[in-house]
Amino acid sequence: MLRITALVTGYLLALALVWLARDIVLTAFLGVLLGLAVGAAVDHLTRYRIPRGIGAALVVFGFLGVVYGVGAWIAPTLREQSAVLRERVPEAVDRIEVWGTAHPGLVGLLSGGHEATDRTPRQDSAAGTGTRVPAPTRGAGAVPTLRQRVTEQLSGVTRYLFPFLSSTVTVVAGLFLILVLAIYVGADPTLYRRGLVNLFPHRARAQAGMVLSRLATVLRKWLVTQLVAMITMGVVSTVVLLLLGVKAAVALGVIAGLLEFVPTVGPILAAVPAIAMGFLDSPEKALYVGLAYLVIQQLEGHVMIPMLMKEGMDLPPALTIVAQAVMALLFGFLGLMVAVPLLAAVIVPVKLLYVEGVLGDPVYVDELNED
Repeated sequence: MLRITALVTGYLLALALVWLARDIVLTAFLGVLLGLAVGAAVDHLTRYRIPRGIGAALVVFGFLGVVYGVGAWIAPTLREQSAVLRERVPEAVDRIEVWGTAHPGLVGLLSGGHEATDRTPRQDSAAGTGTRVPAPTRGAGAVPTLRQRVTEQLSGVTRYLFPFLSSTVTVVAGLFLILVLAIYVGADPTLYRRGLVNLFPHRARAQAGMVLSRLATVLRKWLVTQLVAMITMGVVSTVVLLLLGVKAAVALGVIAGLLEFVPTVGPILAAVPAIAMGFLDSPEKALYVGLAYLVIQQLEGHVMIPMLMKEGMDLPPALTIVAQAVMALLFGFLGLMVAVPLLAAVIVPVKLLYVEGVLGDPVYVDELNED
């Protein structure tokens, strides 16, 4: 009983410590994830007799140099178009509200009938005059506009999801931790793998090593695939928006590329400002923008990602969405970013150790085969 009590107490204290340091733990996980990709690149550099430590630093700083170069190249355009977005998106929201007022039936259908019900008495009061009575904007009985409601919701979400952005020191420290971990893990991944394996009993070390190797392969392929998808989606979205004549196409393409790192949720969030900017010209253009984003996402999900991942991690979409929702609720935006790789880190051992090892069912995951 004393041994069991001590073990349970130790586990609870460990969980409490992890919870207190949750931001550091999630940031460190991102660093390890990036380090796995760096390690794969370093493997290629060792063929040219470049030491692994130097190779890891070259890969990380080379990547930063490329990002900085591209950023400096598009910075003037991005700065100008970001100002356009800040100025015109609220205007687009106002136009959407005006359009919704002119089409109460459609708005009522989309909002479950509430919007149509709220506006009906005011429309009846103006019947016969041909004049629309505007909703009050001031006073105790004022009805908030769509822009006000959206601003309130976004401010609340921003404060919840991005609390770390309130401190520049926190952001810089987090990025520094990710880069340092990426260099160290990429320089000698075998050291950390061997250290984790040594935590297991001798009889289980061979199996633990196999699981860790296969898990590292899965996470590395996922990260590389996400980076390729981010670049592809950013470029394709920018080109499509330019062809459609949408304002601030480059800034919207950058947003689409960055949010591509968050599967399922990110592409949906990226489409919202693009559709709003399309609405500035006409509802038809907004519809075309929405259809374009839908087609792009379908091609990405059913053609590009399967080709890159070769069936990928085979994560159920519903389970992925639930994991993202839970992680976002518990840990904010950092949790949303790491939800999918963490889910894979749970699914892979479950498949290998329980489904295959205990139940004896074959597990068909080609991406788990060791190189």
